Amino acid sequence: MADQQEEVLRKILSKFPSGISFAFAYGSGIFHQKGNISSQNMLDFVFVLENARKWHEDNVYGKHHAHHYSSLRWFGSRALVPLQDKLGAGVYYNTLVPMEGRMIKYGTISRDNFLLDLNDWQWLYLAGRLHKPVHVLLRPSGKDIVSALKANLNSAITAALLCLPEYFTEEELFLRIAGLSYAGDFRMVVGENKNKVQNIVSSSFESFQELYRPILLNSGKLHFSSSSGKYHQDQASDVIFCRLMSLPKNLQLKIAQAFEGKKVKPSLVESALVKASKDRVACSQLVNKGVTSIVKRSSITQSVKGIFTAGGHKTLIYSAQKLTKMMKGVFGR
Repeated sequence: MADQQEEVLRKILSKFPSGISFAFAYGSGIFHQKGNISSQNMLDFVFVLENARKWHEDNVYGKHHAHHYSSLRWFGSRALVPLQDKLGAGVYYNTLVPMEGRMIKYGTISRDNFLLDLNDWQWLYLAGRLHKPVHVLLRPSGKDIVSALKANLNSAITAALLCLPEYFTEEELFLRIAGLSYAGDFRMVVGENKNKVQNIVSSSFESFQELYRPILLNSGKLHFSSSSGKYHQDQASDVIFCRLMSLPKNLQLKIAQAFEGKKVKPSLVESALVKASKDRVACSQLVNKGVTSIVKRSSITQSVKGIFTAGGHKTLIYSAQKLTKMMKGVFGR
């Protein structure tokens, strides 16, 4: 079954133009989740593009995929690319596209914006998606993407540690990491299964271990007790400050603003973080506020953008499917 799915994924990828720097598949169509194991779940893809304008032109005209797009396609790539890059979280999605007997959704993002999100958590959108296991279809071209992928995982652990108590289990760590990109996401109120984070972790626990254990084992400030099955983290203020300073720049700024209660110049962020590191409990709350602030904005703007990129008809169908999944999660049916 796994080989058949891999073949389908490869065939789908082959139908798109070249010029993709990195490609991965994700979601319940790839990783079966409790209560959501249909073999016909939509397959979700993300393509990181070298030249977005050329790629979309090739996709519409060279591959004859104009039907993947909403009526926005009539304005050409000169309109599509600014919409992709400037609005929402830098991603342009085509959804409910039939391919190889499956229904797919694929998002495109420029290489620069992809790196910006992974390194700085500008939107914590694809960065958040990559905190969780994904199925890599096309390995990254270039050391910059490889480096950004590693940095993003390190950032996820750092942010999670700042929100966790002195002693915690591996499951608690993974739940915190998986939940980062859902903090403040309005879709968790309407449209998503309320047990989504728990289902993601429990269904892919070993994959989470593969992602994060190498980082955990190399951390000098974490100690694992085999007798208790828990990690112990050093919570001295200097350790907390070092962790705050290793967070992505956008999250540092949001934490500083939450601490000061006002806008903060980038040059004053470090001094605010020094003061924030003195109070362990307050620091945890500030990190949560900072993450929530980033995710809330990007989730709303990306969803509004999705109405235009998908078109009215597809938006209604996609929204209905999301609500159905949410109700199944609530009532267990």
